[in-house]
Amino acid sequence: MRLNGALFRKTAALPATLALIFVAACVDPSVTAGSANRSALPKPGENVYIASMDAGIQIPALPVEEIPESHRRQVVDYETDQAPGTIIINPKTKHLFYVLGHNKAIRYGIAVGRAGFEWSGEANVAEKKEWPTWIPPKEMIARRPELAKFDEVGQPGGPTNPLGARAIYLNSNGRDYGYRIHGTPEWESIGHNASSGCIRMINQDVIDLYSRVQGGEKVIVLTSTGEMPTGLYIPPTIAPKKPVPEIPAGAIPTLAVLPPPSIATGTATAAAAVAPAATTAPAATEVPKCKVALVDGVCPPDQVEN
Repeated sequence: MRLNGALFRKTAALPATLALIFVAACVDPSVTAGSANRSALPKPGENVYIASMDAGIQIPALPVEEIPESHRRQVVDYETDQAPGTIIINPKTKHLFYVLGHNKAIRYGIAVGRAGFEWSGEANVAEKKEWPTWIPPKEMIARRPELAKFDEVGQPGGPTNPLGARAIYLNSNGRDYGYRIHGTPEWESIGHNASSGCIRMINQDVIDLYSRVQGGEKVIVLTSTGEMPTGLYIPPTIAPKKPVPEIPAGAIPTLAVLPPPSIATGTATAAAAVAPAATTAPAATEVPKCKVALVDGVCPPDQVEN
């Protein structure tokens, strides 16, 4: 019995289709459509902090032995129900996790906000830029007036720019609160509470994360104790310390310096120069003598000596 031609073609194609489905199920979750420009996953023990040129800017190699092993980029087991591509930030352990799926994630070391600047909640990736210009927030300029020179035009991207090689801009509920995931030239700050609320990464690491982020990804910032947030918490603005005003010369009258007290009297010898003038006491009158003993303290009139 011969098979119908169309049926034969469908039947013959079935094993190939099943093979494709089987292979697709085994593909690494980080290798998906649109991921051709993504960096390769780090291999165990690989030094990913080597020197490189990026957009004509030199990124220096880092002394990997000075970066704690726990804060070097690596693939780790990470159990979560969040979708692949989600970014989870744990301020307690100073780690950023990029969820790969199948309970795997890329773990990066980060620096987070110092005391008073911690925030938590959900956000999403709104924008991303290479070698971004840094414009300090007005609150930061109020705390550090020397940054006022960058208020209008900002600091161009470069090796000393505080935003480093890449910046990933975050929005929460459609609003930009000024929080970023960005690189930093201060790689020694990784693993510490060092920023004004932004998430700092080593330049080599933020370039790697940047290559994986497409836009719109969910970002979850856990609480300072590492718990899942129940809402968005933005810390209140910390008012800058008021500077002590300078007192111009001559605003305070010069005080007269008195000489030391006299040893004989215990009083300042020049006290009369600053104390109110004392009234002159009346001259003492001579007490008359009595010829006999006083009676109740009084001398009889006829016994008073003339």
